[in-house]
Amino acid sequence: MRPTLTAFQASPDRGRGLARDMGVRWALEEVGQPYDVRLVSFAEMKAPAHLALQPFGQIPTYEAGGLSLFESGAIVLHIAESGPGLLPSDPHARARAISWMFAALSTIEPPIVERSMAGLVERDAPWFAERLPLLDERIDVRLAQLSRRLGDAPWLDGDFSAGDLMVVTVLRRADPAMLARHPALAAYIARAEARPAFQRAFAAQLAVFTALQAGG
Repeated sequence: MRPTLTAFQASPDRGRGLARDMGVRWALEEVGQPYDVRLVSFAEMKAPAHLALQPFGQIPTYEAGGLSLFESGAIVLHIAESGPGLLPSDPHARARAISWMFAALSTIEPPIVERSMAGLVERDAPWFAERLPLLDERIDVRLAQLSRRLGDAPWLDGDFSAGDLMVVTVLRRADPAMLARHPALAAYIARAEARPAFQRAFAAQLAVFTALQAGG
């Protein structure tokens, strides 16, 4: 059965492939699973029908064969466990790949999101100028740690996995200028973005924005 995702009808990322459905689309493309998308407005995201699927009124959600899921990391893990190519067959390597999925969302992403939100909602606050260097430093520390761990390897642990998919999905939300200070990570992201599955997922998400612009 084809799964159905929900995604923004009008994404705030303006076609940059940063919305949370991007990682799910990418995972589905990697395992070769066709899927459908149901676009939802911000009003619909807060309506009872959507809240029954996603109690926090966010996207994406995933529905297939009587199963409904929310949270992009959980959805990607389910896809990776259900299809080929995103989790190694070796149990130890599989566990390490899943560890990187958790690291992406629990360790790498929080300072990136905090910095982004501060720039949106605190920019005019009197403390913003003093707080900004602290926020940037937290991100830079994480990026430096990740860069050292990656070294000159193409992927984090052997072949490309769901761990890499989630880490790259998170890194793409960071300031490009900060990423540029870590050439190994910039090259790592570029390798991932060159994957045909990523390209298909990006094009599908971009098409939603393009259609919205054409209609507007």
